[in-house]
Amino acid sequence: MADINIQRKKKSLSPWLAVLLALVVLGLVWFFFFRADPEQPVDSIPPTNTAQPLGATRDTAGTSNQAMDAMANEQAATPEAFYTFAADSAGSVTNYGRQGLRLLTGVLVSLADRDDLRQDATVQERRNDLTSATSRLDEPGTSLRPGFTATAAMLQAIQQKAYPEQAGPVNRLTEQAAALSGREETAQLELQRAFFRQAAQILKSFS
Repeated sequence: MADINIQRKKKSLSPWLAVLLALVVLGLVWFFFFRADPEQPVDSIPPTNTAQPLGATRDTAGTSNQAMDAMANEQAATPEAFYTFAADSAGSVTNYGRQGLRLLTGVLVSLADRDDLRQDATVQERRNDLTSATSRLDEPGTSLRPGFTATAAMLQAIQQKAYPEQAGPVNRLTEQAAALSGREETAQLELQRAFFRQAAQILKSFS
């Protein structure tokens, strides 16, 4: 009698297993191609709109305006500009003294850098006193008296170093500086104008 080879029937894959494998493959494809970059979280992505907030824009504009004003004041501080200013009888009570001191300070600082004056310790000391006294002219409520006093003292130091014949006019300027209160008011305006006119005459004699 012949032997009959009996083989067990192979079972086909369960349909549920095939579905599971398909889901796994789809999940891997989505993970690698559609996921966000794990090194750069969504919160850290910079916005495309780089405009500054209004508050920051106003602050930046204010700083820029102040810097531009300072540059304009420095550029305008020439002897000719100061002479024109001193000769002008018009002027606002609120800014006349400040504007005059800015111009006069610029002229005197440039004069102090002259070769024969740069080596003089007294002139350089008065130069530092002047720049310190006029460094806060833009601050509201700042007294102008230290600026007037410092400009007169610096002119006196320059006169004593290089222009001994101008002692009289410089002494009169020192007296005028002592009479100024440093307040921006109508009663002081004419005294300030007289001070600047006298300073202009002294500078012209120096040149």
